[in-house]
Amino acid sequence: MNMRRRKFLQNIAWFSGGMLLYRCTPAKALLPSNKTIKGRIVSSGKLVKNVVVSDGYTVVTTSGKGAFEFVPHPDAVSLFISTPAGYAFIQQDGIARHYRLLQDIELDKEIQFELTPLPKDDNEHEFIIWADPQVRNASDVKMMMEQSVPDVQKYVQSRPANTLIHGITVGDIAWDNLEHFADYDKAVAKMGIPFFQVIGNHDMDFRKGGDETSDDTFCKTYGPTHYSFNRGEAHYVVLDNVRYLGTERDYDGYIQQNQLEWLKKDLSHVAMDKLVIVCLHIPVHLATKNKEALYELLKDRNVHIMSGHTHWHENVMDNNIYEHNHGTVCGAWWTGDICADGTPNGYAIYKVKGKELSWHYQATGKPADYQMKIHEVGTAGNNKQVLVNIWNYDPAWTTQYFIDEVPHGALEQTEGFDPVAYKKMLGPDLPKPRGFAEPKKTNHLFAASVPLTANSIKVVATDRFGKTYTASHTMKTV
Repeated sequence: MNMRRRKFLQNIAWFSGGMLLYRCTPAKALLPSNKTIKGRIVSSGKLVKNVVVSDGYTVVTTSGKGAFEFVPHPDAVSLFISTPAGYAFIQQDGIARHYRLLQDIELDKEIQFELTPLPKDDNEHEFIIWADPQVRNASDVKMMMEQSVPDVQKYVQSRPANTLIHGITVGDIAWDNLEHFADYDKAVAKMGIPFFQVIGNHDMDFRKGGDETSDDTFCKTYGPTHYSFNRGEAHYVVLDNVRYLGTERDYDGYIQQNQLEWLKKDLSHVAMDKLVIVCLHIPVHLATKNKEALYELLKDRNVHIMSGHTHWHENVMDNNIYEHNHGTVCGAWWTGDICADGTPNGYAIYKVKGKELSWHYQATGKPADYQMKIHEVGTAGNNKQVLVNIWNYDPAWTTQYFIDEVPHGALEQTEGFDPVAYKKMLGPDLPKPRGFAEPKKTNHLFAASVPLTANSIKVVATDRFGKTYTASHTMKTV
């Protein structure tokens, strides 16, 4: 179909209800059935073979001549490549552009993607996970730009020259006001690294129909809602597990069958020993109804899942799968400097070395070794009660505490409320201006009893990588 013919059909659709211009247009509205689309992948004037290309349904690889062709699925809205290891990510002002929307392609012409070789080996690289920047108004945007963005800039600038770093935002980029996608884009441009985007429940179009129309604005702005890419020995997968149910803001956590079928095809091109990093919005372990179907596809692999959504921080392991449910950039919806469980506003920094992954949680505005906080919470008899919040804890961590420099063994893990979150968030009028945020019980709290006569407590926590963190607290006088 030539450009004039396609434009004519778009105009008809606009006058008859706006389907094409209002929607991220599917192939069935653009192409006759069984129409084959063709393309090539090139780099420095040479053709690139074995590159995975997909429309989100069909998955093919480029031939020895760097060529691909297939008939797009009727519901497909984009064509994307799974950027191979060794090449720079295709991006525009930091926003990943590894795709073409079908409605923007001259479909009778060969499609071409241009790849640029990286200047260094990418087996060692880093990535940043942003969860829920979730800006709703100018005040939120201001805090994101003045607090969160400079913190990432500072980290990026602290790394050696030519360090390979990319970012992934795991949903809720905006907070229903999707015009703020443009503000997020400005934030990404300032951070100076390429970012990939995941759709969240607050990034959807409401009141347009069902799940099939809820992604339109996101799609037009950031492309497909499920896709993959590679860097070094790591294979990254982005999924959409927010299923819009068609009534106001009603949704659930569910991975649609077409995505699971696509993922099975995508992973067929990935060696079993590769590191697989799955990025989505709603936690799989907690609130994805068909999580077992995803786990089945990922079994026997080395898998880390990156999620957001909850506005608290939790690490959960299930056999071969480690899920990182991240504390958020906005904390408790831009009402202060902590999330509902007392985790500081912030993001996570991951380092990939071959097939191994290491990480730490980076509190906004704090040094990298700020990994816990000590609280006095009351007295019992001749002792003061102390709680320590170690927000990035998992079962491989160890703890030790010292009273007036004398060792007293390990802290006792407990479940409860972070004292500061409880004080600042409990009740319908707190926190201001968004009183709906409430404190959340967490199990990354640790307790100790300290004699009333003690002067100080020191806590030493060691993470699963052998990195040691220390926090000290001078006891209040009675």
